[in-house]
Amino acid sequence: MDTSRRVLVLGATTNPDRYAYKAAERLTDNGFKVVPVGIRKGELFGEVIVTDKSIQTDIDTITLYVGPERQLEWYNYILETNPKRVIFNPGTENSELQQQLISKGIEVEEACTLVLLSMQSF
Repeated sequence: MDTSRRVLVLGATTNPDRYAYKAAERLTDNGFKVVPVGIRKGELFGEVIVTDKSIQTDIDTITLYVGPERQLEWYNYILETNPKRVIFNPGTENSELQQQLISKGIEVEEACTLVLLSMQSF
C-alpha cells in the first residue's frame, strides 16, 4: 500500500460519530496524507478543514461522504480536482456523477473506505 498518496475526504467533519471523521482518522493512522474538505471550519488530525472549494492538486483518491441530494454543487469541484479515483461510500452512490467521472477517465468505486482499509486493499 502506497501511503504517500493524498486522499481528499469530501464531507469532512469534526464530529467523531460521523463516518467521514472515522475514515479521516483511519487514513491518517495508516499514513495517508488526508485533505479534509467540508462545509464547517475546524481541524481534523492536524489538518485544517478546507471550506472554500479551492481546487486541490495531486489528489489520488476522493472518498465521498456527501449524499447524492447535496452532490450537485460539488460536481465541478470533484471533476476539476481530477483525482485518479472517487470512492462512493454507502449512501453516496450517484450514477449521473459516476458517468461524468468515467467519461473523464476517473476510476469509480462503490465501496466503504473503512472496509477497504481494514482489508488493506485501499
